[in-house]
This record gives sequence, C-alpha cells and structure tokens, in this order.
Amino acid sequence: MTPREKTALVVVDLQRDFCVGEVAASRYQGDLASLASVTANAARAVASARGRGIEVVFVRFLGDVEHQGPSWRRRDRVLGKQPKCRAGSRGAEFHQVSPAPGEQVFTKRACFDAFLSDGFERHLLRRGIGHLVFAGLYTDVCVDSTARTAFQKGFHVTVLTDCTASLHLPAQDILRFMRVVYGAGTTTHDQLDTWSRLPGEEVGWPTHSTGTPA
Repeated sequence: MTPREKTALVVVDLQRDFCVGEVAASRYQGDLASLASVTANAARAVASARGRGIEVVFVRFLGDVEHQGPSWRRRDRVLGKQPKCRAGSRGAEFHQVSPAPGEQVFTKRACFDAFLSDGFERHLLRRGIGHLVFAGLYTDVCVDSTARTAFQKGFHVTVLTDCTASLHLPAQDILRFMRVVYGAGTTTHDQLDTWSRLPGEEVGWPTHSTGTPA
C-alpha cells in the first residue's frame, strides 16, 4: 500500500451558482462581498499549492433532477428549491479558479460528500495522500460532509478558514465542531508552511477557538 504521507488541497464547489449571481444571492444570507473574498483567497491558495508542488483536486456539484434521490426531490418540492449547477449551465461553471491541465476533477451528483463521487477516494489512496486541506463552499454543508468522511477514513483534515463560508450555521460554530470532533486544523491560506505539512510535522499548528491561527 502506498504510504499516505502527502497533502492535497481540495477545492469544493467553487461554482457560479454558489459564488455569484442571482442564485447565490437568493441563498446566501451574508454579504456577497464575503463570498468574493472567499473565492479570491481560494484562488490564492491554489496558486500557492501549485507553486509548492502540492496536488490540487477539484470537486464540483451537479444538481440536475435526474441525479436526485427521492428524499432530495421531496425536500426541494416542500421547500420550493430549484436545482442548482445544472449540467452544461453557466451556473455549474467554476468561478475565479479552474483546474489546470492534469488536475483531477470529481463530480458530486446531487450529494454533498466528495467521497460519494466516482473515483475520489481511490485517487487519493493511489496518490499516497493522507492530509486533505479544504477550500470552497459551504463550510457547514459540502466541506463538512466531506471532512467528516475523510476523518472517519483516516485522513487528516485542515480547513482554510478564509477560503470558505457557512450557509446555514454560524461559521465559528461549525469550525469549532470540526476541530473538536475531527481534530481538524484551522488556518488561513497565507500560512502555507502550516497547512502544507502533514499533521505531526507542522510548525505552530493553530488551535485557537475562533478558527484563526493561534
């Protein structure tokens, strides 16, 4: 078995329907300028990872009705939700940062957890990746869902707090939960020497309760 000693930056759902435009504005309760800051920081994190030779993995969401299970369709009907990030739509396009040639893209079809997408876990194991660093949307939905499974499967977890935003729950609450339950590290995109390392090798691992580097 390949030793799981590498770090990968996992970019989650940085797509137009989640980041900009009418669909994002109708769902996100905070200031849309904060989403712009999140996506800009995520793009900087991707550039830093590429410069350091850290693998970048992209995850995208497709919400077409044909991908939805019965419970998903019922929820949307009851709450009046419309499908987001339909295949082939502009809303499904990556925003602010896109995969470079050779970088892997994994598709979640009406689900939150990247581990439910075809080939995601297999790719990580084949590449010897044992530490997942998360950037993208949303902290309390797809980032948390994927981080939860990652922890249970033995991956170390780090969240870049300035590269994500929460949709339903207070951001500090969900980040605190992830630190306590998953042992997640929390830091910011500009602390590359911290998040580029496998936990146990880190310098000044941040654990401050606010979700910012200690």
